[in-house]
Amino acid sequence: MTSDTSLKDGLLRQLAEQNTEKVKLAITDLDGILRGKLISIEKFTGILDKGFGFCNVVFGWDAADLAYNNSTYTGWHSGYPDAIAKVDLSTFRQVPWENDVPFFLCDFTDPQGGPLKVCPRGLLQQVIQHANGMGYTPYFSQEFEWFNLAASTSGLPTGSSIYNKPITEGMFGYSMLRAAQQSPYFNDLFDLLKKFGVPLEGLHTETGPGVYEAAIAYSGALEAADRAVLFKAGVKQIAHQHGIIATFMAKYNEQLPGCSGHVHQSLWQEDKKKNIFHDKKRATGISVLMENYMAGQLACLPYILPMLAPTINSYKRLVEGAWAPTTLTWGIDNRTTALRALPGSNESSRLETRVPGADSNPYLAMAACLAAGLYGLRHRLKLTTAATKGNGYADTINGHLPKNLWEATQAMKNSDLPRELFGDEFVAHFTATREWEWSQYAKVVTDWELKRYLEII
Repeated sequence: MTSDTSLKDGLLRQLAEQNTEKVKLAITDLDGILRGKLISIEKFTGILDKGFGFCNVVFGWDAADLAYNNSTYTGWHSGYPDAIAKVDLSTFRQVPWENDVPFFLCDFTDPQGGPLKVCPRGLLQQVIQHANGMGYTPYFSQEFEWFNLAASTSGLPTGSSIYNKPITEGMFGYSMLRAAQQSPYFNDLFDLLKKFGVPLEGLHTETGPGVYEAAIAYSGALEAADRAVLFKAGVKQIAHQHGIIATFMAKYNEQLPGCSGHVHQSLWQEDKKKNIFHDKKRATGISVLMENYMAGQLACLPYILPMLAPTINSYKRLVEGAWAPTTLTWGIDNRTTALRALPGSNESSRLETRVPGADSNPYLAMAACLAAGLYGLRHRLKLTTAATKGNGYADTINGHLPKNLWEATQAMKNSDLPRELFGDEFVAHFTATREWEWSQYAKVVTDWELKRYLEII
């Protein structure tokens, strides 16, 4: 309590010294979209202890702000009341591309003051607490690929093809030439995100026209998810100032590679001195505990996939030969498998889960990876197959990932395993939102149907 009070007093002094008049507050909805508001400094100081009301519709509608008709958490039946949100003072940042306006993330609480079960950030905190209770401190990071399109958003609602033009042409992975051609934007991303508290380890062009990839610096799991969410939002805002649309769709174009959101992870003990994934005495460098962790993920992946691949579009990335996994496989430094083990030193040994796309909600993706790994540790699960060598698409001994959002959602909805990991309330609400997403897609007449059937049928 003394620490919280000191943090609050220190921040209020800093804001007063800066003559701050307004503050930005934000939460992340189920689709990973940042939702928030700008409030006065007077309002901000008045809500720090008790929190403030934030309409719970942010967990009752989809990415297009259409209200779910299958939700029990909130809806027309509840009148969409406010939920209580509390400012997390440890998330303080200033937005450098908005005159350094102060910025904070918030957490939702239920009427009893506990974490709101359907809140993604709260869910990740719950899983982290489980890890801590087992004696582990999780360190994570996420890396993203995304397309950058040279256009105004004015063309988007009408479906105009004007927004299809990327900022550079050709494939040009790791190209110094293409990065230099967009130098102001490229350098703004690196410099402004660092000032925003989202430091990058690296930034480069990826294979595909106008595609960039960024690796966010490693940190504690909650901070890692915060950084990932703010990275996506920050990139979109910085891009807009350069006349660019940044899209984190998992599959922007069927002819081009998809965009990943790989999650890197390790578990530590002894105040971040011992990486439990590393064992220098074993030939592979991979510890038994890391094998348990990977076995847990492989066992859970078919039942938690919507948390890693949450949209219709997600599954158009998860196809053979497109640098995204389709099989329940693991390998050592193998980019064709679902799990890529990266054994090295005590400092660097980690697991890369390659299933998540760039469209994933970082809180849910990291919660899913961590909870599944901990499941393997708790049950001392063993890897049932050796590391895949070569083509992971051909290694089908453990089966495939579900092939679309409906199939994945039904597997999650009808299994007891996700409920054990995340609780009944979250699973019921989240799977309902994914069923809604499928229903919205199923009724649309697509361009593909028109081109295929309009004249000939």
